Amino acid sequence: MTDLAEKRSAFIIDVLTEEFGASMAIDPAAFRRKFRKMAASPFAFYRGSAALFYADQRGDFGSDRFLDERTSRVWIHGDLHAENFGTYMNASGQLVFNVNDFDEAYVGPFTWDLKRFAASVALLGYAKALSDRVIGELVTGFARSYLAELRAIAAGGDDAIGSITLDNADGVLRRVLQQARLNTRVDLLAAQTTIDNYERRFSLGDGVHEIDDATREKVCAAFADYLHTLPDSTTRMRSVAAGIKDVVLRKGVGIGSAGLPSYNLLLEGHTQALENDVVIYMKQAQVPAVARYVDDERVRSYFRHQGHRTAESQRALQAHADPWLGFTELDGVGQLVAEVSPYAADLDWADVNEPEALAGVLADLGRAVARMHSVADDESSHDLVDYSTEEAIVAVVDADPEAFVDYLVDFGHRYGIRAREDHQLFVDLFRNGRLPGI
Repeated sequence: MTDLAEKRSAFIIDVLTEEFGASMAIDPAAFRRKFRKMAASPFAFYRGSAALFYADQRGDFGSDRFLDERTSRVWIHGDLHAENFGTYMNASGQLVFNVNDFDEAYVGPFTWDLKRFAASVALLGYAKALSDRVIGELVTGFARSYLAELRAIAAGGDDAIGSITLDNADGVLRRVLQQARLNTRVDLLAAQTTIDNYERRFSLGDGVHEIDDATREKVCAAFADYLHTLPDSTTRMRSVAAGIKDVVLRKGVGIGSAGLPSYNLLLEGHTQALENDVVIYMKQAQVPAVARYVDDERVRSYFRHQGHRTAESQRALQAHADPWLGFTELDGVGQLVAEVSPYAADLDWADVNEPEALAGVLADLGRAVARMHSVADDESSHDLVDYSTEEAIVAVVDADPEAFVDYLVDFGHRYGIRAREDHQLFVDLFRNGRLPGI
């Protein structure tokens, strides 16, 4: 290994240890599973190593002429990559295709979202054996679509396309929405529960465990506190939540949830019929990776705990968030609470391979990201970002929009290479036992 590679390997160890060290000590087996998933491909590694990405924004990848006092304080997704998009049912009962998974959301530089996404496109394109020229064109299309939608919103919204729904989606995204529309609550309940003696209960096994009476009592008490964090418009849902039928523990095994406990609660539906029962999850929230690299006490002190941050961020970044979205505390630790939705469907990139199809999807995603960045500002219900983010971003970028697009394309190429090289270093570190604690 060269001196440069050894130095980078040591940096990877330091960042991952700082980010995950405490959690690895609690559940090393969960992190072995997490790291094996990350070892599977450069994209999987990139998904699981957001902390490394943000650590690099302080180094040779950190120069950014498009940031000023305002554009450095935009509510951002925090882990914006190509696989964090899918469908959800909004509070108005409308199926929407949009950004999802807001566990890493925070307030910070708007370009960090766009740069993280551009690099994910480079990794995705490389895995599909696309040329650098085509990858550059795809990032360009995403960036121009983002800017066009943001300008339209800043100008009053008359020309903005808005949310991606069945009313305006076409191609791949329309198929994803149609697939989500076919999903049913009955199917979700059948997959997660069984009926015993005419009553529905959670099925056990595959990471789903029974809990003792003391734990159930604590979870139910935390859930009662959560109900007070729901908007006033959800009074009807509070009556549903009064009937807790079952509670189980789920151990997270995904790339982003290694070692974290999560509880599922089965609630009596609006009627005594078994097909409309509701599944709610309560999961421990974590410090977002980006927060370690944003030095802003006003942002840090705004949140009661990480559960509050996650719920508040999702409400800020989604025009009509999940009506069950809220937060609570369990054993003094912040928890995110929301519905396990039967209407969630993810975009499967394995079904999108040719440049023309990819370009269409990425243009739609550019508009979705623009809408996300624009809703969390002075016109929203919070006061953390108290100015028009779309106007601030447009003012900075429109001084030289072509340079901005070129900047994202160049970053995507360069960081895609960095991530592929880091993936190989990570695999070598892991397989040779050099990652401490696991």
